[in-house]
Amino acid sequence: MAVERTELVRETVRSSEEYRRVKQLSDDLFAHLLTPAAGALIAQANMPGTSSAHVQATFEPFATRLGFSSEKKGLFDGYPNKALRPDYFLPIEGNGILLEVERGKTTTNNMDLLDLWKCHICEHADYLFLLVPQELRHNPTMSPKREYMAVVKRLGSFFMDGNYTNVKAAHIFGY
Repeated sequence: MAVERTELVRETVRSSEEYRRVKQLSDDLFAHLLTPAAGALIAQANMPGTSSAHVQATFEPFATRLGFSSEKKGLFDGYPNKALRPDYFLPIEGNGILLEVERGKTTTNNMDLLDLWKCHICEHADYLFLLVPQELRHNPTMSPKREYMAVVKRLGSFFMDGNYTNVKAAHIFGY
């Protein structure tokens, strides 16, 4: 199954130079995820019983080449829960991108909403790249949950006029 991407962007941000940089990084990540080699690794990692760490490991070298650092500390020092960390962080000229990877608990435990909230409160990032499974199975015999479309629908409401958070854009990648 080919990776999909949905871009949720405030209209007031879409034409900015900052967003063009974010969009280019998203395009680069998306192109990488669409390669046959990356697709095969992701398919193998997205099996019942595996964690998001397995999915992360499939593209971590590429994310590092883009400039993302893993488990960046200190981004939430102004909050009582200083232990919060994104899966990856990339600073971009006075702003930044949080990159989060989810698998088994994406909507069941509202991890997609937690990731949006982390980006909302992060003083160092206004952009979110979120990787979620298109279809999720916790065991081989269960019917798949359509996680990607559920996340796009849930997070999309935060990008409607009048519902904005501090997150300027979220790029959701369905693997």
